[in-house]
Amino acid sequence: MSDFWDWALAAYRGQGVSEACLTLQDVHGQNVPLLLWAAWTAATGRSLDEEIIEAACDAARAWDGAAIGPLRAIRRTLKSPIPDIGDAGRAALRDQVKAVELAAERALMADLESLLPGTGDSPKSTLDALVVVARVWSRVVPRQALAALAERLPASSGLEYKPSSQGSP
Repeated sequence: MSDFWDWALAAYRGQGVSEACLTLQDVHGQNVPLLLWAAWTAATGRSLDEEIIEAACDAARAWDGAAIGPLRAIRRTLKSPIPDIGDAGRAALRDQVKAVELAAERALMADLESLLPGTGDSPKSTLDALVVVARVWSRVVPRQALAALAERLPASSGLEYKPSSQGSP
């Protein structure tokens, strides 16, 4: 397991975090793994420079365009009944597509984690990290929605950073 993946799973389970992430994705066009990566870098005290942020956004755009976005569209299409397609088969296929979509997100997250040095300093501002990454991702920065996410992350249990050698969060 990667430190970022473990941290992201714990964060996403926090109260209101998934809702805030999906609002940022569906309403504001943001990339959830990328935003979680920005928050993780802040929590672990890693510094982001312009080159790292651009590389992260490039990786997220590539994964989103080639795999994650198309898989999400298929999964969402399969969510509702479709004439002439049995519900059991549709639901089973949707579950398989969901698993592949999650695998693609995990691969993106591994790529994002690999962009950074192994250790950081003291924790940094989560909101600042979210805003700087969102600014490179999109011309419009949804500050209120990012602030809502940043406020919810500390409320998530187990978000204190602990490297995997000391146990997962």
